[in-house]
Amino acid sequence: MKKLILLSILLIIASCYQKEVQSNFTTLFETSKGTETPTYQEVIAFYQKLAKNYTEISLLEFGTTDSDHPLHLVVFNANGKTSKNQIANSQKNRILINNGIHPGESDGIDASMLLLRNIVQNDSLKEAYKNDLICVIPVYNIGGALNRNSHTRANQNGPKAYGFRGNSRNYDLNRDFIKSDTKNAKAFATIFHAVNPDVFIDNHVSNGADYQYAITHLFTQHNKLGGELGNFLEQKMRPYLENSLEKKDIPITPYVNVWGSTPDKGWSQFMDSPRYSTGYTTLFNTFGMMVETHMLKPYKIRVEQTYELLVSMLDFTNENATKIKELRANAAKNIIAKKTYPIRYKVDTKNPSQFNFKGYEGTYIDSKVTNGKRLFYDKNKPYEKPVDYFNNFIVTKEVTIPKAYVIPQGWHNVIKQLQLNNIEFTRFKKDTILNVEVNHIKDFKTISNPYEGHYLHYNTTVNKSMDTVQFTKGDLLIPTSQSGVRYLLETLEAEAVDSFFNWNFFDTILQRKEGFSSYVFEDKAEEFLNQHPIIKAEFNSKLASDTTFAKNSGAQLNWIYQKTPHYEKAHMRLPIFKIAN
Repeated sequence: MKKLILLSILLIIASCYQKEVQSNFTTLFETSKGTETPTYQEVIAFYQKLAKNYTEISLLEFGTTDSDHPLHLVVFNANGKTSKNQIANSQKNRILINNGIHPGESDGIDASMLLLRNIVQNDSLKEAYKNDLICVIPVYNIGGALNRNSHTRANQNGPKAYGFRGNSRNYDLNRDFIKSDTKNAKAFATIFHAVNPDVFIDNHVSNGADYQYAITHLFTQHNKLGGELGNFLEQKMRPYLENSLEKKDIPITPYVNVWGSTPDKGWSQFMDSPRYSTGYTTLFNTFGMMVETHMLKPYKIRVEQTYELLVSMLDFTNENATKIKELRANAAKNIIAKKTYPIRYKVDTKNPSQFNFKGYEGTYIDSKVTNGKRLFYDKNKPYEKPVDYFNNFIVTKEVTIPKAYVIPQGWHNVIKQLQLNNIEFTRFKKDTILNVEVNHIKDFKTISNPYEGHYLHYNTTVNKSMDTVQFTKGDLLIPTSQSGVRYLLETLEAEAVDSFFNWNFFDTILQRKEGFSSYVFEDKAEEFLNQHPIIKAEFNSKLASDTTFAKNSGAQLNWIYQKTPHYEKAHMRLPIFKIAN
């Protein structure tokens, strides 16, 4: 009898303890009635405790960040604790959620804490997501999160305190994915390739225009994603999300990409090149989207709607898991089969989509601060009207997909990027001579002010030629027939928007290392022209047709020099060589 009484007491104590454990997972967001977000240390402590109390939650570390703190990944797996190797080998649906890339935009941080807690504390939710690996980066920009303040988000309505946009080295991490200047980006790449997500979600808060919506979506641009993947995203995923949230009484609109104007005039979809998170994840055929809540809406509403969006995306992924995996499995093969790949686009201004937009009337009124005009949105004058949404893009530049690229082994910075992103390559076992396509930089522009630690090039064009080149033992042979083919094309093709050339990886080729003294070279130039009558005729023709050239003797001598064997082959020549199919 005494044993039964003791057992009953122990069960009661255990039950009370369990309730206490569960109640301890109430977040600061909840106790503050939706006005505050936790510090970085509090976020990690929350997940440490969640992982300690629930076998379905694992808290893993991947590398370090610029702040010298490790980058964490929280994993929900209904089957129990999950190691890094188990993530890589799992056949479950894989969803990766990124939070705090801009720590002042903390909505996703709080929404993800609520989401994972609710799932593990609810048997029906655990059952609903038993086929998923839900992977969450709790705070990506740790340095920015530690730089906590209440002032830098001047346009934002809550929370009371938050982190700073720049990381501990003042990088905007959502411009660093393709160039990976930061430890954060390198650690993210490690996580991304370990998870290999089917769906990627990056949580943000928007700036820009005012309107009635508290939340907007920014899917990766569907033409750029391309083919069956792009069609599926635009025709299935986006409508599902919009309809799902509509059933929850949450109106949502495409990200309002309006600057210096008002939404009623329409806008174009944001083009997410690989410097951005969803542009980068697209390179590996992941379905990506950014959540952009509206800065002026109360923090409580923004977090709650982010939470509901995450649930809707999880549900979509579950319902369409087979199709998503099939599309991703075939994507690389389908890209290669097309033989060409688009690397530049422009907005299709003739074929907008039209939808009813819920906005506020915007007018320009006299400023009470300056002597000019200011934009004023009148919340007493809401409207719903059709607007043009330019979400179709036209290809303006394509490249032929080579069979392989060859890169000399001395370009260590590029090779490290390839290795970071699981690009497959072999090395020549002996010195090898190949007939390859050679690209010389024909023209490019460079921005006048520094941008994320670089003077970025743009509008790059190349001259192509075939040449016989000797490569040495240890140089890299990189086949394009691999899952990372998009990554190769977007980084190694100099004319691509976010190519390694445009991000200054190859700037040393833009400077000549050897030259000539005019008084010495005059005699050699004369001898060279006499020995090469075709080049001499070309020279004389240029003198006759180009008046600027005819007035510049230095330019004339330099033109001849560049035709001679004295001119160094490395000048303006990309150290990326292509083997044709």
